[in-house]
Amino acid sequence: MVDISSIDNQIKSLELPIERDQFLRTMIRELAGTLQDVVGIEQAEGFLNVVGYRTGQHVNHIYQNALQLSNLSRNQVTAVLIDWKRRIQGDFYVIEETDEKIVLGNRKCPFAEQVEGRESMCVMTSNIFGAIAADNLGYARVELQDTIARGAQECKIVIYLQPSEELDFTAQEYFKA
Repeated sequence: MVDISSIDNQIKSLELPIERDQFLRTMIRELAGTLQDVVGIEQAEGFLNVVGYRTGQHVNHIYQNALQLSNLSRNQVTAVLIDWKRRIQGDFYVIEETDEKIVLGNRKCPFAEQVEGRESMCVMTSNIFGAIAADNLGYARVELQDTIARGAQECKIVIYLQPSEELDFTAQEYFKA
């Protein structure tokens, strides 16, 4: 008969690069990559749009409840976006904030190296930012100008707060639900 406790102890003592955060990032990366490979990047982004938008609504409600507010101001929206990313190990900061737009930079992706080559994962950020901004300010159009996933050193994200006559097909529009 095999002594399972000695095998169990041997396995438990292994130092392996396996932990929950890394596992979840890898799962999302592989999901995004599989979607990109099977249905194409546009369709993959479509699926991830839905997930990101619903997540954005959830995150928005968490902050609204914690602040005991039904609606956040522009400054509060900016602070929430930065705080939320900080809490998930991103490093976002304000480049510019006006009544027309919020421009954020990011030095560290919460998905870490898992985001490289998986541009469709960036739509999660776009949708979460868009959902939070639009639900509180009435409208948002999010443009991912630079992303770490596309090989940039940092991300640059512009959240336009006013509709524009100029159509920009690289940006996604969001409206208050």
